[in-house]
Amino acid sequence: MKLFVRHSLLCLGFLAAGTLCSTKAQVTTGNDNTTAIASIDTLLSPEPAPKKLNLFQKVINYFNESNEPRPEKKFDFGIIGGPHYSSTTKLGLGIVASGTYRTRRDSLTQLSNVSLYGDATTTGFLLIGVKGNNLFPENKYRIDYDFYLYTFPSDFWGIGYDNGNNNANKSSYNRLETILLANWLARFHRNLYGGISTGFNWVKGSRFTKPELLNGEPHEVISTSVGLVLTYDSRDFIPNAARGIYLNINQRFFPRFLGNKNPFTRTAFVFDAYQRLWKGAILAFDLHGEFNYGDVPWNMLASLGGSTRMRGYYEGRYRDKNLIETQLELRQHIWRRNGIAVWVGAGNVFPSFSGFKWNHTLPNYGIGYRWEFKNRVNLRLDYGFGKKGQSGFLFNINEAF
Repeated sequence: MKLFVRHSLLCLGFLAAGTLCSTKAQVTTGNDNTTAIASIDTLLSPEPAPKKLNLFQKVINYFNESNEPRPEKKFDFGIIGGPHYSSTTKLGLGIVASGTYRTRRDSLTQLSNVSLYGDATTTGFLLIGVKGNNLFPENKYRIDYDFYLYTFPSDFWGIGYDNGNNNANKSSYNRLETILLANWLARFHRNLYGGISTGFNWVKGSRFTKPELLNGEPHEVISTSVGLVLTYDSRDFIPNAARGIYLNINQRFFPRFLGNKNPFTRTAFVFDAYQRLWKGAILAFDLHGEFNYGDVPWNMLASLGGSTRMRGYYEGRYRDKNLIETQLELRQHIWRRNGIAVWVGAGNVFPSFSGFKWNHTLPNYGIGYRWEFKNRVNLRLDYGFGKKGQSGFLFNINEAF
């Protein structure tokens, strides 16, 4: 009734202004001046109340709508969680929240991204962190950052390929670590950036079952760095590139005046390339090198394995002053939001260039499932394999590289 009165008042207002209400139609027939008023019951009848959804239906709707492009939203955000298993952390539950945004609405600025992540496993591994790439208007400046804190009952094989390759060296210890890395970059020319690199690492190891593998090094280490970074980046979308090249060269210094017990330096580079092959297929290539000079603490040595490279290896089983690793990955879209990935790779840790040995090269291969959680932001489930029967199942957000 209230709706009918409100509608009638609105019509009268229109008539007073000399207009005709759209819900009435006067029709004059012959001389009897019969007026027919069109029924408005169907127009005024209230819409049926929306059906209430149960929790399961709400979850399904959330995921169905999560990958739809939303250009009107300043910050497009979503959250997802799931189980995983790896040889490093065993069975666990991971939660990842991902968001994309622009610091200003313009077509020249690529989307910035941020990911919040947490993990807990049956071995007592606990992790919380945040990482992302913040791009300023017209891509003139950018900040790349990664911060995480974790505690982990870990394994340790010692330093060098031979120690890592010896199953009898496997020992345990408890590890508490905080890591912060940030690159502050300015654009020099189109896709070329340069700037300052900063880093902080604190680790405390305890309850070593074989402390002799540390060679007398302290269990607690603080490492602070500052350096220079040069980046060329023509990728179309950082979290999931379909074309372009990424080159990063980073020279970091760990001097005494920043709190380092023993000074050392690190030179690292990353080269990635992406190419479309056929419909839905992307070929991605990654080459990574890390070279340390000086008295490098045990926790700051180049370590092989993890969630992005040499997937399936226990992270840190093979560690030394220097590392070179590469991988080639084929990513194929299959149907709707589903895809797969397969990769092959190899890595080598060595004490010096003169001590590099080809027969110490470690193989890596694996297969993964991709589900588009948000527009061009993939949830990835990878299963990687390596030497010595090592394997691991990984759950993460965004592509490995």
